Amino acid sequence: MYLNADFTKRVVIHPDEYQWQKSPAKGVERMMLDRIGHEVARATTIVRFAPDSYFDAHTHDGGEEILVLEGVFSDETGDYPAGSYLRNPIGTRHQPFTKQGCTILVKLHQFDADDTQQIKIDTKTAAFRPGLVPGLSVLPLHEFGTEHVALVRWQPGTVFSAHRHWGGEEIFVIEGTFADEHGSYPQGSWLRSPHLSSHTPFTDEGCLIYVKTGHLVSAA
Repeated sequence: MYLNADFTKRVVIHPDEYQWQKSPAKGVERMMLDRIGHEVARATTIVRFAPDSYFDAHTHDGGEEILVLEGVFSDETGDYPAGSYLRNPIGTRHQPFTKQGCTILVKLHQFDADDTQQIKIDTKTAAFRPGLVPGLSVLPLHEFGTEHVALVRWQPGTVFSAHRHWGGEEIFVIEGTFADEHGSYPQGSWLRSPHLSSHTPFTDEGCLIYVKTGHLVSAA
């Protein structure tokens, strides 16, 4: 399967465009954002677990990155409520499940072989630092090589300067509404902008976004 597999193209998916599909696990549905491969794939996906659902134990051959959007995601290492950020490097293994139900953003098979740091961050309690412009605050989550991952909180009325994305940029809107000269992106929107693309982002009402940059050069 090839879905939004041309990393030289800009892609935007709004929440009213979601098309949920059943997964191999009972009670688990997914909204595929991009994908190269079939059941084992380089993939970015929103996954929705019904209460008391689970996946079989599996090994992360290409690594796994998770942001818990709603509910409580669990595995044998603990319980991770909304706002939890997890990275499981290549070769790690677990059996995910949920008791109350949850929704997660997950990226699979996108780790560098030398990126071996396992990460668990509660972003609800972690300290944000001031951003580059007034009204912006940043919570760095991970960096390796050219890849940088962070949460960015925008106060209402914040405007960022025009900039170019070396290595591309990927955004998921967690809260509020993010915008730029190309459009408006409410909570649940996913954007992927290619290497050397540019824009001037802003927000009227305020927002919280997940941002990954610098990771699309080798993928293009």
